[in-house]
Amino acid sequence: MRGDFFKNADADEMIFVHQGSGTLSTMYGSIDFSYGDYIVIPRGTIYQIRFDQSANRLLYIESYSPIRFPARYRNQSGQLLEHSPFCERDIRLPENLETHSETGDFRVFIKKQNRIYPYIYGTHPFDVVGWDGFHYPYAMSIFDFEPLTGRIHMPPPIHQQFEADQFVVCSFVPRLYDYHPDAIPAPYHHSNIDSDEILYYVDGDFMSRNNISKGQLTLHPAGLPHGPHPGAIERSIGQKSTEELAVMIDPFRPMQITKAAMQLDVEDYYKSWIDHLQPTS
Repeated sequence: MRGDFFKNADADEMIFVHQGSGTLSTMYGSIDFSYGDYIVIPRGTIYQIRFDQSANRLLYIESYSPIRFPARYRNQSGQLLEHSPFCERDIRLPENLETHSETGDFRVFIKKQNRIYPYIYGTHPFDVVGWDGFHYPYAMSIFDFEPLTGRIHMPPPIHQQFEADQFVVCSFVPRLYDYHPDAIPAPYHHSNIDSDEILYYVDGDFMSRNNISKGQLTLHPAGLPHGPHPGAIERSIGQKSTEELAVMIDPFRPMQITKAAMQLDVEDYYKSWIDHLQPTS
């Protein structure tokens, strides 16, 4: 196995695979991945990613604390409880550990203190004969997340799949709508206080938004009210289910937006809650 390697010495990494497939090769073995997979890579892991094709789309997250499952879904021993929307069988560990004994020049890009340094190993980084413990990369599919539903609208925390010290990650998956006879399936208007809200739109028709495309990101800062677009509440009445697929990231500190991201800004998005059917004075 040749080519460059990478090691993040600063942060754990999470990769959501929106488009594409391939193999994550690590010092612990390999993990095959495809559309809808979350890949969690603990800091210090040396790895390569090989894609099956050139067209790939990934959502990438770094965490300066470990990425873990929500505490309310774990017992004191760390096992997932029966009411968790996923279970240990959904976790895919590295397989097919290959011990490489080659010598030569193996370039490993190491990230430390937000800089990336090229480093040359004299032996193959995957010269591992075995491993033990619970520090290893893993993958699990968003399609294995079993949604929690109720008679009335369930708040966003029921979609949570992962957490870290400074953010949570939620999975919005196809599910039944609220089934109380008087329920309004569209979410209520609200303003987050403890976190910003970032939504990455993966697939399907996101019922609370108008004119949203696959691969778009929305940011709703903490404290600013938002909710369904005009007409979304009315459209939701009588609907039985949704096929939406999205990943939500709620950071507990305000997002800092780069200049490159601002070049992708949809200029009039913030005006999209204006009901143009209403007369103006």
